Amino acid sequence: MKRLSCALLCAPLPLAFAATPALAADTSPPADILVTAQTQKQTIENAPSTLATIDAATIATTINAVNVEDTLKYLPSLLVRKRHIGDTQAPLATRTSGLGASARSLIYADGALLSSLIGNNNTTASPRWSLVSPQEIARIDVLYGPFSAAYAGNSIGAVVNITTRLPDRLEATIHAGSAVQTFNQYGTHDTLPARQIGGTIGDRVGPLALFASVDHTSSNGQPLLYVTASSQPAGTIGGYADVNRTGAAIRVLGASGIEHQQQTNLKLKAALDIARGIRLTYVGGLFLNDTHAAAETYLTSIATGQPAYTGAFSSGVYGYSERHWSHALSATGTGARFDWQLIGTLYDFGHDVQRIPTGLLPAANDGGAGTITRLNGTGWKTADAKGAWRSDADATHIVSFGAHIDSYRIDSNRYATTDWMHGTPGALNLQSKGDTRTAALWMQDAWTLRPGLTLTVGGRYEWWRAYDGRNFSMSPAIAVDQPALSAHTFSPKASIAWAAGHAWTVRASFGEAYRFPTVGELYQIVTSPVAAVPNPTLKPERALSEELAIEQHDAHGSIRLSLFNEAISNALIAQLAPVNGNPLTLATFVQNVDRTRARGVELAAQRTDLIPRVDLSGSVTYADAETRRDRALPAADGKLLPQVPHWKATVVGTWRPTDQLSLTAAARYSSRNYGTIDNSDSVGNTFQGFYKYLVVDLRAQLRVNAHWALGLGVDNVTNDTYFLYHPFPQRSFQADLTWTL
Repeated sequence: MKRLSCALLCAPLPLAFAATPALAADTSPPADILVTAQTQKQTIENAPSTLATIDAATIATTINAVNVEDTLKYLPSLLVRKRHIGDTQAPLATRTSGLGASARSLIYADGALLSSLIGNNNTTASPRWSLVSPQEIARIDVLYGPFSAAYAGNSIGAVVNITTRLPDRLEATIHAGSAVQTFNQYGTHDTLPARQIGGTIGDRVGPLALFASVDHTSSNGQPLLYVTASSQPAGTIGGYADVNRTGAAIRVLGASGIEHQQQTNLKLKAALDIARGIRLTYVGGLFLNDTHAAAETYLTSIATGQPAYTGAFSSGVYGYSERHWSHALSATGTGARFDWQLIGTLYDFGHDVQRIPTGLLPAANDGGAGTITRLNGTGWKTADAKGAWRSDADATHIVSFGAHIDSYRIDSNRYATTDWMHGTPGALNLQSKGDTRTAALWMQDAWTLRPGLTLTVGGRYEWWRAYDGRNFSMSPAIAVDQPALSAHTFSPKASIAWAAGHAWTVRASFGEAYRFPTVGELYQIVTSPVAAVPNPTLKPERALSEELAIEQHDAHGSIRLSLFNEAISNALIAQLAPVNGNPLTLATFVQNVDRTRARGVELAAQRTDLIPRVDLSGSVTYADAETRRDRALPAADGKLLPQVPHWKATVVGTWRPTDQLSLTAAARYSSRNYGTIDNSDSVGNTFQGFYKYLVVDLRAQLRVNAHWALGLGVDNVTNDTYFLYHPFPQRSFQADLTWTL
């Protein structure tokens, strides 16, 4: 491994733990169609990127959507790791980055950042999807690649822009749904229900538009963890023989991380037209989460005949309470030649507490010693000023520009307690604190060289700083004030788009992007379930990305072929390795890997009325993503990047036998992938492994009348059993009923 900062490890810290608009005529498809590379309304950002879009009607018709992240699952090359309904740890993987690279994508809702750029992982750094419910979505636009100067280097993978509804007249909806998963694996055999109810209401009174929504979900999930050992614990019977991801024999002793969740999401949106072409908008959200996780043993004590436990069960039992706030205030103006926007956002972990026992089960189920971890005060702030100027009536030049500033803070404190269920915090025993701040200026010009030929060039200059980092541990005794870091970078962008006739568009794009280390990668210590050691000397990763996209589009849909290539130097990747050479004590070390490369091809298509009343859409992506050079771990050279499979594919077919009824069948496929950078996890279909999957979903929607719609569906109808580190949902049945005013 590369040598980590002496300030940390010598402390000692080895803890045992769109685009340029399409240049042909606008051929917008009907509302009930999944669209890829669709022409979109001009925005200030005017991003010269491949675009995929899905709207509210398509979501309602084709997707069994309980949470907002479900709405992305059939879009090209994307994967959201949603482990069960209500999962708060659901990162986004793109065509070149895996599930452990959450900081390589940007997710926004009405301009407010949902990406948790306090880290780059699939736990606390997962996007805050829960601040949006599917019922309030108007549309979702996904931009692929870092080709727009308007977005930071975190756009290396994709930018997801979620737009929610704003009413023009009185409107209201009430939505109720229920889902039931049947789960059978090892000794766990459960029927797991989930229920959801929500509503929206909105109206316009003169210049003021108001919209409010509430959504409540109660869910029960399958085990997220299995308790394993290398041999049968003495004095017990039970358990199951298996192998771990490296092929070594293990005993599966039980299941843990079996979550029951109560979640509520409240949203308020207000827009005031204060003058012609000028609008002031506020969007506020509150997310409440109460999670309790339990464990189930497969062991029986020989002496007593009672269920038996080992110490490993306790870490998968916990209580988790969250109260998170989101605020966004914006002012926008439109004119004949100039548009502008000012927006400020705030996301605050107002209350974020996890309680875990340290005593043995079953006694720990009633209380006793444990730990309390608080993330209160963690969060981020952003501010942007943007403008777009059109040089003449034909928009020969569209010059977009802006300024940006953001601030991210992590404030994690773990305390001992005598009662992990209800007790107050005792002595501080682990602390991670720190801040990062980035300021940026950007500009780009979309220049119509001649009719049908547009050149977009731009650049982004950024100033980044990390400071006030501190790590504390009671055992071993550590108290380290980490050094401040700073960097400044310039990222050029260029794209040329040619409308080759009425129905064809060819676009070639290039973008350089710098992704700065997150405050979590620099300063956060984690001890469970897998130890993570921070690295306060990380350098920004630098991506060089190219794409050639060829698209044909007409009144019935489009077909797009994209060739992409991405080379990253100083790639920020977490590597699991022994602490101090001890193979029994593993920890995750974030390192600057010398060079990675991801190249491939993506084919996406959609057709309405392929045959009368039958619509079909889908995508196939091949990616060759590998580590080119890793001096810290030479065994990784030439191996696949973690969680980036060679193949991904989706297909969605909808038959509308009548105007009121739609029947949809959809499938998602991924080939075998790996969790380790050296691909040493040779067994995929086991706990902590990463396996291939083919998941088939069905949905029927009946529009009973103008006010009522009934949905019935089955996810994973073939009951494919697979792991992406965690066991994933098996067959699930769903029903939903929606009333619209």
